[in-house]
Amino acid sequence: MKNTITHIAAFALLALFTACDSETQDELAIATVSTEIESTELIPEVVHKDHYVYVTAPSGLSLREYNNLDSKKMSVMPYGTKVKVITLEENETMSVGGIKGGMNQVEYNNKTGYAFNGYLSSFFPPEKNSSAKQYIEDLKTTHPNASYTKITGGTASNPTETETVLLPTSKWQEGFTFAQRLFDLPLVFAFPSPKGNDEENITNPKQPDYLFLSKLIVARADNQLQQIKYHQAGEGYQSNITISQEEDMMKIEYVTVIE
Repeated sequence: MKNTITHIAAFALLALFTACDSETQDELAIATVSTEIESTELIPEVVHKDHYVYVTAPSGLSLREYNNLDSKKMSVMPYGTKVKVITLEENETMSVGGIKGGMNQVEYNNKTGYAFNGYLSSFFPPEKNSSAKQYIEDLKTTHPNASYTKITGGTASNPTETETVLLPTSKWQEGFTFAQRLFDLPLVFAFPSPKGNDEENITNPKQPDYLFLSKLIVARADNQLQQIKYHQAGEGYQSNITISQEEDMMKIEYVTVIE
């Protein structure tokens, strides 16, 4: 009888220990799952901060030691340079030439510094005299909502041709800079400030002799750009380049007329 009682007690203790051990394992499993979920939630933030952008400033963009425009200039990153973003500044903390933005921490040529993100783009900028059609075809591999269309019209004696580009950006400076590379908007014109008169006419200071007219027409409302239009005319032809915002895209329309 004594042995029987001893065996019963032993089985009871074993069952209790097994139950406790099972609860402990369950707690460990729950803790492991929770840790995995928390770790997974952090991944998008790392991906969001670690990406590449391109310099769109026509004369290059300064890489500075600290995140302000008065700090030491470490280097100048040329137009079209691809740089890695280390820290993304999402707030508009400053304005440069009427362009709002902040200072991203970037890596360039084995140097880490800060650059004004108003002149940084998520897509590569075109070179001067690039084919608009080919550029958009290349851009669509990473930005499928970019588009290019070409329409011919007019009459036999006065034919017209209209090329339209939609860029996946809401930055006016990108629309202006890219229009200068894809079409014949002279590089002598600087990007117009959003602040100013509701309508401003800027004559080309280096107008070539073969043109009768070469001017930039800027339309504003409440110190916000509404339209930028370049008009030129020569013997037997004229053309217009119109830059405007269409929802979250920049629209560039190039119309040529043979007279």
